[in-house]
Amino acid sequence: MATKSTLVGLAATSLFLSSSVFASNWSSTEMHFQYGDLDQAFAAPGTSENTTIITLQHSSGWDYGGNFFFVDYSSVKNSDSLYLEWYPTFSTNSLFDIKYGGLLSDVSLVMGINAAPESNILKYLPGVQFSLNLDGFQFFNVLLTGYIDDNEGIAYGGAPKEDDSWMIDVAWRYPISAGDQQFYIEGHAEYIDERQTEILNVDSNSWTLVQVQMRWDLGKALSQKPEQLFVGVEYQYWNNKLGTDVDESAVQFLGVWRF
Repeated sequence: MATKSTLVGLAATSLFLSSSVFASNWSSTEMHFQYGDLDQAFAAPGTSENTTIITLQHSSGWDYGGNFFFVDYSSVKNSDSLYLEWYPTFSTNSLFDIKYGGLLSDVSLVMGINAAPESNILKYLPGVQFSLNLDGFQFFNVLLTGYIDDNEGIAYGGAPKEDDSWMIDVAWRYPISAGDQQFYIEGHAEYIDERQTEILNVDSNSWTLVQVQMRWDLGKALSQKPEQLFVGVEYQYWNNKLGTDVDESAVQFLGVWRF
């Protein structure tokens, strides 16, 4: 039987892969390939595995807001998993004709969803996003949301139910030109506050996750179409990975195809 998180994930993915749903003013869809040695938070202490991650990522803007989602397929020895995050936003500038200036370019209402089907995890993230004008950045967004649990719990074979919490996330992209070469530094940093689980006296620790990509526009370097094929690395730092006591610092190979 399909879980709630599976159904939400399939619905969200189908929705935004259908070009007939919204008339986008702009859109960007990417396929990522990442490979590196990552800590396994729920395995024996010190366990790490060579991990392959394939990501479908989409962002777009329409008259009254925007959309961002990604679906991760992760593969390690003897284990595969899916994970989804989806953030539709609604611009107060466009909806209510509110004019901003200076550092602040827009404030958007957000209703995020995080889902992990194998663990029956489902989270709702209602909140606000602040879009900032910072010199040199293609975008710089600060997201502040709740972190509301709708897990089915241990009784249904999933991860433990948790108390509700909150999240702050900062995301950015910064282009760098060096002669004829084009580079990008982009990524995000998030903090999620601790939660009590349904297991007596067991907490899910607050965590900090930082993922920074250094991309080189390989297509442009090869005198082919720019802004389409990228290679580089992603650095990942995770304090209390997935709410455990595991701290991670890892570098992964990165390949990106934008279409």
